[in-house]
Amino acid sequence: MKSSRLLSILLLLQTRGRMTAADLAQELEVSVRTVYRDAEALAAAGVPLYGDAGHSGGYQLLAGYRTRLTGLSTGEAEALFLSGMPGPAAELGLGQALSAAQLKLRAALPAELREQADRMRLRFHLDAPGWYAEHEETPYLAQVADAVWRGRVIEVRYRRWKEPQEVERRLEPYGLVLKAGRWYLVAARAGAAGPAGQAGPRTYRVDQILSVRETAQECLLPEGFELAAHWRRTQEEFHARLHPQEAVVRLSPRGAAQLTGAQARALAAGGAPDPELAGWTRAVLPIESEEQAQAQFLALGPDAEVLSPPPLRARIRATLAAMTSRYG
Repeated sequence: MKSSRLLSILLLLQTRGRMTAADLAQELEVSVRTVYRDAEALAAAGVPLYGDAGHSGGYQLLAGYRTRLTGLSTGEAEALFLSGMPGPAAELGLGQALSAAQLKLRAALPAELREQADRMRLRFHLDAPGWYAEHEETPYLAQVADAVWRGRVIEVRYRRWKEPQEVERRLEPYGLVLKAGRWYLVAARAGAAGPAGQAGPRTYRVDQILSVRETAQECLLPEGFELAAHWRRTQEEFHARLHPQEAVVRLSPRGAAQLTGAQARALAAGGAPDPELAGWTRAVLPIESEEQAQAQFLALGPDAEVLSPPPLRARIRATLAAMTSRYG
C-alpha cells in the first residue's frame, strides 16, 4: 500500500541518511518513477524532504528531523518482539541492552499493539540450536564481537582439525554469524596476499578460539562486502563440495518422504514419475561418496533402488548378497 511505502521511505532516510532514487526503488522493489511520485507526496504532506541532482545527489531529510515510532501494524509489532533472542544477545554482552530496547519499544506502542506483542512474547520462544546439540562454551565471543564492532585486527590462537592443530592467526574480522546455535567468525588473514592484495575471508568457529588479543590496528570491510550475501555463497559452496557426485535413484512414496536437505530439494526440482514402477519417482540425487550413498540407500530398504552409477549399484548388490548369505 502507498501509505506503508511512504512510511518506509521516511524511515529509510531517517536511519540511513542520503539515498538515491535508484537505491530506494531497489530497497522497496518499485520503479524509480514511483519513488519520484512518493517523494513529491511526502514533501506535499509537510515532510522536510529534499533532493540533490547529480552523481552524488539523492534524497535526504532536513537535519534534525525525526519521526516518532508510529504506523506499526499488529504483525510488525509482534515480529519485533519475536526477533529478540535473549540467549545470543546475552552471549554478545547485549542482554541488558536488548531488554531495555524492548521495554522502550513496548512503552511507545499503543495499548492494543502492546497487548498483542505481550501475547507473542508469552506464547512463542525461539531456541535455535538442534535438540541433540551440546552447548559449546565461547569464552571469547564478547571480545571478538567488540573487535568486529570497532573494526580492529585481532591476534588469536586457534584450534583446527588438521595438524598442527593449534595455530596463531592475525585476523581482520568482518562479521559474526550465528548458525544452528554455533557462532562463526568471518575474517581474513591480515596482510595475506591474494588476487586483490588480500586473501578472501574464511570462516572460524568462535568456540575453537583459545585466546584473543585485540590490536590497535584498524581494518575496514572490503568495498561491496555484505556479510549476509557472503554467508549465503559460503553455504552454497559448502553444499556443492559436500555432494560432488550424483546417483540415479527410483523411490517409493515412503522412500521419497525420507529424503532431506539437498537430496530432498533435488527430488522436488527434478523428480519425475518412474516409467517402470507406477507410483514411484525417479530422480538424480547428489551424493557425498559411493560409500556414504551405499549406507544411506541401504537404510531405505525396499523403498529405493539405485540405477546408476554402476559401481554404486554393484557395491549395494554385493552387500545384499553377503547379508542374504549371512541370514540365509
